[in-house]
Amino acid sequence: MSPAQFWHDPALPFVESRRACRSRACYRAHSHRTWSIGVVDGGRSRFTSLGVGRALLPGTLISIPDEQVHACNPAAGGDWSYQMLYLDPRWLGRVLGEMPPRRVEVGRDPVAYAAFCKLNRCLFSAASPAVKERHLTGFLRAQWWRGEPLEGKQTGEPGELEAARRALRDADQMIPLDDLAAANGLSRYQLIRRFRRHLGLTPHAYGLDQRIDRARALLRAGLAPADVAQTLGFTDQSHFQRAFKERVAATPGQYRRVAVDG
Repeated sequence: MSPAQFWHDPALPFVESRRACRSRACYRAHSHRTWSIGVVDGGRSRFTSLGVGRALLPGTLISIPDEQVHACNPAAGGDWSYQMLYLDPRWLGRVLGEMPPRRVEVGRDPVAYAAFCKLNRCLFSAASPAVKERHLTGFLRAQWWRGEPLEGKQTGEPGELEAARRALRDADQMIPLDDLAAANGLSRYQLIRRFRRHLGLTPHAYGLDQRIDRARALLRAGLAPADVAQTLGFTDQSHFQRAFKERVAATPGQYRRVAVDG
């Protein structure tokens, strides 16, 4: 198995999966639009979110809401193996009938871990989209993936930042900070402070996260990394590759190939 594999299917646009074996790649603190559910298969790792840390051992499940700033990396000098689902939060809410609490949850249940592994094997298999969707919705509705809340601050939904966040989510190019602040009746320093207080990121970092989310969609659609970098206004391809790898733990080319070993 290669260090990182990705699975997606245009017939199931609300879910993506990855699995990584003996990975040493590291993430920077970031957020994304998808709700994430993952498991640790091997090694030791450290999860951090808004100043709170937690060691994750093999067999641990973790659920991370969309827009929650976080990072999860192998212990110093080591590697780890893990699997992760990325779910459209609106679709998740429809499947469950309501949205789960917007908090990070951690659990360590052998039955839940085995159920997650079985689901992900199905997603990476040659089964039909209908079979994969049935397994996915069954797993989610059973709520084996739920755990105990991680103590500490959770990302909120401050109304005062919604307009600025929406502008950054919708923009293909980076919006100048002064323009973004003026459009929201704030100075640039007020805007930076409020983003850091409520979201744990600067407006610039949040905007980069949003463009990397857009980049993932464009790469899945088949665009070449160089074209994606130009479309999304990155300075050059090396700037795009560095920002992408810091948030996805893979290069744009690796992600685009979606190679699945038999």
